[in-house]
Amino acid sequence: MANPTARSRGAGAPARRRMTAAARAAAKRVEHLKQPEEQRPAAEPPAGRTLVIENPDGWDDPPEPSPESPEDGTPPPPSRRWLPGAVLGALLVVGLVAALLLGWQYREGRRAEAARGAALTAARKAAPVVLSYDYRHLDRDFARARARLTGHFRDEYRRTTASVVGPTARKYHGVVKATVAGPASGGVPAASVVSASPDRAVVLLFVNQVTQSTQVSGSRLDLNRVRMTMTRTSEGWKVSAVDAL
Repeated sequence: MANPTARSRGAGAPARRRMTAAARAAAKRVEHLKQPEEQRPAAEPPAGRTLVIENPDGWDDPPEPSPESPEDGTPPPPSRRWLPGAVLGALLVVGLVAALLLGWQYREGRRAEAARGAALTAARKAAPVVLSYDYRHLDRDFARARARLTGHFRDEYRRTTASVVGPTARKYHGVVKATVAGPASGGVPAASVVSASPDRAVVLLFVNQVTQSTQVSGSRLDLNRVRMTMTRTSEGWKVSAVDAL
């Protein structure tokens, strides 16, 4: 016959164990509640819920990367959208400067061409007056010559005629008549422009000088080449230098 006591112990053992575990858990909860709040262990978050952690005071969120900046922190390359406009502007400036330069050169060329003709005509008219004189009316001849001169050459001419040419011409009754040489058959006198600018020109002339004096029997003919520098003044083209070649 089976022992009832043994059966009773075997059937109640699990129930007693469960009650014992529940009692221990309840005792732990009571002890936990009895502890101060700062000594209580942090409760683990329940599974399946999102844990949110707030930033401590004084902390700032890290800046989000700019969509235009590379991740390594280097600055983005400068935009080149302005290049076509800058190149076009530079081309326009260069074209404008070239047009102005060409226009200036064209005007200067036209002025130089006009100066060539005016200076050549003035030199042809001035040469006979400047290179001629007569001892019988030296003051009149020298005054007419000075009216066609300018600058330092005019002052030099005055000094030379007053100290050398005038006294010599009076002493020997000198008479000098100059003409610009021309072809035997007539035509344009032999003169040409060596160089010219709008305000200055150099003219080469072939000049014949017939000299009479008490020192010469009859008359003497001198064939000379004369280089005249002509300068534009407010009164027209005048002689600023004369060189015998």
